[in-house]
Amino acid sequence: MHASPRTTRPSRVAAVSLAVSALVVAAIVGAGAVVSIAPPADNPFAARSLYVSPDSAAATAAASSPGTAAFGLLASTPSAIWLLPEVYPIDDVDDAVHAVMTSASRQDALPVFVVYGLPDRDCGSLSAGGLSPDEYPRWIEAIAGGIAGRDAVVILEPDSLAQAPDCPDPASRISAVRTAASALTHTGTSIYLDGGHSDWRSPSAMAAVLERAGISGVRGFATNVSNYNPSDDERVYAEEVSALTGGAHFVIDSSRNGNGSDGSWCNPPGRAIGQLPSPIDDGTPEDATLWIKNPGESDGTCNGGPAAGGWWASRALDLVAG
Repeated sequence: MHASPRTTRPSRVAAVSLAVSALVVAAIVGAGAVVSIAPPADNPFAARSLYVSPDSAAATAAASSPGTAAFGLLASTPSAIWLLPEVYPIDDVDDAVHAVMTSASRQDALPVFVVYGLPDRDCGSLSAGGLSPDEYPRWIEAIAGGIAGRDAVVILEPDSLAQAPDCPDPASRISAVRTAASALTHTGTSIYLDGGHSDWRSPSAMAAVLERAGISGVRGFATNVSNYNPSDDERVYAEEVSALTGGAHFVIDSSRNGNGSDGSWCNPPGRAIGQLPSPIDDGTPEDATLWIKNPGESDGTCNGGPAAGGWWASRALDLVAG
């Protein structure tokens, strides 16, 4: 993942699909005009437990090595569930998301998804891929169908907006994110757009892109996703971005920032897990500290790592050891 400027259930789906399809069409027609939908008014994390997936890579590792405390810690800590079209294609993602929502209901917990399938994702870097412009709205529609109006949080397309100025067609990229956000918000989902991080764009530059992407119609933005910057630095940066975007709320990825950053984004050595996920309901724009990137999963084929997103047991052990 490029993280700095250097990084059928036909009866249930049908009604949701019709509503979402209408929204997507309305969003695209008229030179990019988007239906305005009010963002959720309350902190979605307040007084909620976060969902712990029994199917995470860490959970699999813990089950196969029950005596390894580090794997057990990672498996029991709530982390985001990444939705990639390579793993969950259009025909499968609705059922996958529905299964998570059902499991989360049994836990009485709030799931956090990362939607990561934008056309020309990562602009050809180590997490390159994504769907075609025609496929992407259909995939988003299927994800919305899987959520089906139940409580969920979506971190929408990390890197997409901060990276946009360096990509071949930034306007189309921003428009695609805006349309996806509108479609998902229609289900009542709390959406956090890509807010980059404190060592990338300036707060004013990031705020300008967020405004174009429809920040006023969603809950807020996420910072430090898959990066290593200290939470204190991210908080200062995010508060500036928030002030420039009408008080937009934000979340910070603390999954691997326990030792801060050495300036590198791709599997840097000597890093550590950070603060455990926690809701923040103190009257500030910060909604939560989250583990968005799953510790133990590679940033890409650098510094000895497997492909981006692949489980890397020795890396997981190092992060917990700190």
